[in-house]
Amino acid sequence: MTDTAVHADGRRRWGVLAIVGAAFFMTILDVAIVNVALPSIETDLNVTETTVQWVLIAYAITFGGFLLLGGRMADLLGRKRIFIVGLVLFTIASLVCGLANNIGVLIGARAVQGIGAAIISPAALSIVTTTFEEGAERNKALGIWGALGGSGAAAGVLFGGILTKYLGWEWIFYVNVPVGALVFGLTLPFVPESRADLGHRRFDAWGAFTVTGGLALLVYAISKAPDVGWGSTRTILFLIASVAILAVFTAIELRSRAPLMPFRIFRIRSLLAANVVGFLLGAVIFANFLVLTLYVQQVLGWSALKTGVTFLATAGTTVIWAGVAQALTTRFGPRPVIVVGLVVLAVSMGYYTQIPVHGHYWPDLLPAYVTFALGLAFAFVPVTIAALAQVAPEDAGLASGLINTNQQIGGAIGIALVSTIFVSSAKSLLKTGHSQAAAFTSGYQDAFWALIGLALLGALLAFVLLRGTKIELPEAEAAPAS
Repeated sequence: MTDTAVHADGRRRWGVLAIVGAAFFMTILDVAIVNVALPSIETDLNVTETTVQWVLIAYAITFGGFLLLGGRMADLLGRKRIFIVGLVLFTIASLVCGLANNIGVLIGARAVQGIGAAIISPAALSIVTTTFEEGAERNKALGIWGALGGSGAAAGVLFGGILTKYLGWEWIFYVNVPVGALVFGLTLPFVPESRADLGHRRFDAWGAFTVTGGLALLVYAISKAPDVGWGSTRTILFLIASVAILAVFTAIELRSRAPLMPFRIFRIRSLLAANVVGFLLGAVIFANFLVLTLYVQQVLGWSALKTGVTFLATAGTTVIWAGVAQALTTRFGPRPVIVVGLVVLAVSMGYYTQIPVHGHYWPDLLPAYVTFALGLAFAFVPVTIAALAQVAPEDAGLASGLINTNQQIGGAIGIALVSTIFVSSAKSLLKTGHSQAAAFTSGYQDAFWALIGLALLGALLAFVLLRGTKIELPEAEAAPAS
């Protein structure tokens, strides 16, 4: 089936969105759902805190490293086919994670789960992009997509807390199995197949190898930098090696007759701007949820369940604001909506810089939980729309992989940055006689100041780079009613 034929099959398109959106939500959920369960995993499997962190790092490395490859494979080999491959990998790996009785098996299965997620996310988004014709209807679909992605991290903390409290940490993985099976069963009959018509069947194997290796090594170096030091020989060598491998990838792509990533795609101004801003947005979102989770658990002493339930204020209201965000983006373009969203995020985190040692849900957290949801929807939704606007159908998977990659790499850097700031600040205060609670709180406050800077930088870049960018509507939608 060609890309244009997918547009014509309008009767199923909202069902298609629901099916692939459920799988996408599951992959985003698994970025955050493990956070609140780490103490339980550490105790149950009798491992150190440093070792158990690899349950997070292994997923982040393969998720960030394989996204670009997953997106291009979807274009070349069939979006439905590759989506199913990723779904099967993710579901089986989730089952193995739940059954794991030692940390080695759990970490290995999480790495495979990350590969599955990296295949699902861009394949699913490219299915949405080629199912809905560019314009108001696609923006509505991407508004729903943005709500799923924007609320996924907060919902992960919520579900992680509930499942860990009442069923055990294994169920944060088991829950993916019936969802994956249901999505698989619905995908086969309802999701149409499509692929790019590039006039060739060549696959850029060396490009795939170098970009995946370079990105995976970059995520690893960034993830471990807070532990071993940014100035350590190991961190510097790994960063240099990752940059060198990605430079080789660039050289391969420039010479290839069938490149994995044709650089002509960066001539699309809205795509380039969205990826730059999306990188900073990923850093802000993932790091914000991590710091808040650490604060309420390590300083306030909240349980995993209470931590999860409190994030419902963000997860629930993000869904509401996503619809408003897509409507405003359709009418005014992505630039003003993104700028407002990032400024609101900065203001919300400004509120967090005042968190006290003996804080309470009200009034110390809830107001910013709610405003952060507004900013999250207003930033995430139009960034996704801008990243896919004006992209040709044959490049839908590539564009989807790019925006997902930048958000995930940004998230890894954001988490590493705030971890470094928090640890440095807290250690300094502990040496001067401050209590652990006071030192940790001050460290978290400093981390939020850094995130404010990233959010404001993103707002500035969106204002500059997206100047004059509009979302083009099909003639039938743009024409006024007679």
